Amino acid sequence: MKTSELNFDYPQELIATYPQHPSRVLHNLNGQNLELQWSEFLSQFKSGDILVINNTKVLKRRVFSDDGHEILFLDSPTDQSQMGRDQKYETWSVLFPSKKLKLGDKIPMPLGLTAELIQKGIPQTIKLSEPVDEDYFNKVGELPLPPYIQKARNERRNREGENTAYQTIWAEKPGSLAAPTASLHFSPQDLEFLTSKGVEIITLTLHVGLGTFLPVTADSLEEHVMHEEWVEIPSHHWKKIKDAKANGQSIWALGTTVVRSLESQALGRFELRHHSYSGTTDLMIRPGFEFQIVDRLLTNFHQPQSTLIALVMAFAGKDNVLRTYQWAIEKKFRLFSYGDLTYWKQG
Repeated sequence: MKTSELNFDYPQELIATYPQHPSRVLHNLNGQNLELQWSEFLSQFKSGDILVINNTKVLKRRVFSDDGHEILFLDSPTDQSQMGRDQKYETWSVLFPSKKLKLGDKIPMPLGLTAELIQKGIPQTIKLSEPVDEDYFNKVGELPLPPYIQKARNERRNREGENTAYQTIWAEKPGSLAAPTASLHFSPQDLEFLTSKGVEIITLTLHVGLGTFLPVTADSLEEHVMHEEWVEIPSHHWKKIKDAKANGQSIWALGTTVVRSLESQALGRFELRHHSYSGTTDLMIRPGFEFQIVDRLLTNFHQPQSTLIALVMAFAGKDNVLRTYQWAIEKKFRLFSYGDLTYWKQG
């Protein structure tokens, strides 16, 4: 599939720069579009259905250097297991505009540290003058908002209240570099309401990284290299999902990260360790993919040329998704991470 087939035009003013509650909900069923009120949307859930959510927590890994560089710290190359986040490391994989820098150049960092650029590329590698752990980032870092929100706001720094606005209410396990933003629409009252209807809410963990938010730059999706992301699904949760699926109940995936986790597990990507299926996945879901688990997809609008819109196209059809996005733009739905919710249903 050509990357150009993931393109669509949209007005910049529709980029949401703050969350809105309740969200507007676009419902697409077999190519038909309509807008649901939030209460109407919640009424779509049936007793016995399962809603699967991602309980990852976003890390404060965006750091501004003393000379103005905006650096997103990924993982230390010496810690690829997603474990040991209380460990201290000197060497880090990062993302930042480094075109004007040479290998060996030094960057002044907060709290008197210095970073040396030791490898270019995507991502880059830097070495700090002393090891740091999550305490350092909690002191000097910010949550890594998507660059398009910063551009739409004309502000580089986080706003007051962002630590709450860009974190899900059930964020539990630290490890993400971006929020699973479909989850931002839900309140504790919503979960209580769904539970009272007989809906079972099940958690898993996918730590959002480059595999989710890195844009496709290759000419075709087949040429795009997906970065691996860490997933953990408790074995008793997976059993409940499989049993519900076998009994004809609907499996609702809240966000594309949940879809990738569930469909990766269905393909046998993870090993059973300590009562959980865990491991990394580089699964790219694109048109032609056969879904084994997910019946209902809840997700935000996604940017052109992203693996995320390719996933939605795989679920609902390329032409249908493009027509629906055009309809939403005409209706002035709010776009992207802080934007409105879409509800896709097969059959």
